[in-house]
Amino acid sequence: MALSKVDLANQVENQLPQSLVADNVPFRNIIINGDMSIAQRATSTSSITGDGYHTVDRMNTLISSAGTWTQSQSTTVPSGQGFATSLKMDCTTADGSLGSSDAVRIQQRIEGQNLQYLKKGTSSAESTTLSFWVRSNKTGTYAIYLYDQDNARSISQTYSISSADTWEKKTITFAGDTSGAFDNDNALSLQLNFVLAAGTDWTSGTLNTSWNSFSQANSAVGQVNLADSTSNEWYITGIQLEAGQTASEFEFLPYDVNLRRCHRYCLILGDAPGGATYDYADNGVIGHYYNSTDFYPNWFYPVPMRSTPGVSFSTTGSGLGDVSSENTAKTGTSAGTNATSSTNINFRVSTASATQGSGGAFNFAASNYVILSAEL
Repeated sequence: MALSKVDLANQVENQLPQSLVADNVPFRNIIINGDMSIAQRATSTSSITGDGYHTVDRMNTLISSAGTWTQSQSTTVPSGQGFATSLKMDCTTADGSLGSSDAVRIQQRIEGQNLQYLKKGTSSAESTTLSFWVRSNKTGTYAIYLYDQDNARSISQTYSISSADTWEKKTITFAGDTSGAFDNDNALSLQLNFVLAAGTDWTSGTLNTSWNSFSQANSAVGQVNLADSTSNEWYITGIQLEAGQTASEFEFLPYDVNLRRCHRYCLILGDAPGGATYDYADNGVIGHYYNSTDFYPNWFYPVPMRSTPGVSFSTTGSGLGDVSSENTAKTGTSAGTNATSSTNINFRVSTASATQGSGGAFNFAASNYVILSAEL
């Protein structure tokens, strides 16, 4: 008897390698910018001693009294794997004797509404599998843990770097958690933490390899101290976290898709800082004079941001940019924001006297910009 089209398709799929079948599932990677290809804020930042987003988008750095670091978007990558960039951490001031609370972590924070299909907090909770490429001159044990922000629960695993200065692929599976559902909203629900150094407050217990109430002492047991020498460096790329107990091939997204996903959390208007090549709206925007001195450019974001963003200017003094109105160029001075939302922003620039209600266009001066941040 002839097979129906559906039966034939199922038969063909059943004969395919499971990794190929899995690869047909779009956006299976929970991690955004896991190939480290987008770095809006800068391609390199030095003298890092504290927390913040410094270079590669969506990768948060947390440092607590554990040396000084340079972070960069590196072109050192595993050969033949399709990656063009990695995140590099380079220790520039060592801390060979960590205090009990000291730590260095690289982290991605994830919205709860992106995690509902994991069915956390139910009897059908999904396992998740993490895969990534990593390289360091310092061999030994490194810890990774997931932290459930909504319910203060966590699970940890470790991996080993076996060969110095050699790219190694790691795969780690975390069991599903039948307790504590993720909130279904745009707030922080899950953290993925890569530990690079940790004091005894993080390492003095027993590694927590099952979901439990969070215990800091059980989070990073056995962790090496990457901060103990200025010769130390650590690279990572190809981070993928997906539902299930097996790892599929890394999901490469088109560059524009990846950039727009990052724009939900960070958007730079003007000349991007630090040599990064992102110049959204650098060519100017139309607006109007609210009164005789305050000009409002009207920006609309390429995608809705996660929430109303924080706004920071490269300068709040004269020289941020120029307003062209009635064929006259006037130097603008940032004076603050007005009517900012998750979809558009108005910021004021004070100029020389002009006609209230008249139109014009604002252009950033060279090397000036506004950073809009809606990070978790």
